[in-house]
Amino acid sequence: MKKLVIATGNAGKLLEIKEVFKDLPFKFLSLKDVGFEGTIEEDQDTFKGNAIKKAIEVMRYTGEITLADDSGLEVDALGGKPGVFSARFAGINATDEQNNEKLIQMMKDVPDAKRTARFRCVIAVAFPGGQTLIAEGVCEGKIGYFPKGTNGFGYDPLFIVDKYNKTFAELEQYEKNQISHRGVALQNMKKQLEEHLNNLR
Repeated sequence: MKKLVIATGNAGKLLEIKEVFKDLPFKFLSLKDVGFEGTIEEDQDTFKGNAIKKAIEVMRYTGEITLADDSGLEVDALGGKPGVFSARFAGINATDEQNNEKLIQMMKDVPDAKRTARFRCVIAVAFPGGQTLIAEGVCEGKIGYFPKGTNGFGYDPLFIVDKYNKTFAELEQYEKNQISHRGVALQNMKKQLEEHLNNLR
């Protein structure tokens, strides 16, 4: 059975990826499993650039097929910010609460019609032979005026999903997985991996 290294330290993300890929013939390994303790600087100016960089660096370290993702929030009224700086919007070691508070402040005078936003996720899978697969997922919504809900993390309590008119933090995990940017990107990547594995037979 082939190994697939999932390049994340986020336990929730690891579970989500394993759940979507559970019927693929891979043995899943975390960064901890492969002894990767370094930090990879996310210094690219696009989600795609960061995802590819992370996947390739960990693939080179392990010699195994490696999956990495980068994702974030794009707010139209802020010209697409926080974008690739989503995790450090309020500073390098900012908490989710600090990032959310900064977003609330910057959006406080923005009317309903202009509060549109989307979560975007790009997943890269790097193979030792040099091939890289890319998949993307987007979830459209708008920014709320105050946090609602207790599930999820990051900007989930502020991001109101168009389909449900609820924040990500108000949705059950299975509901979020079906429509979230990462859920969509993972399903798109799953199809590509299935095709890739079929071509190897």
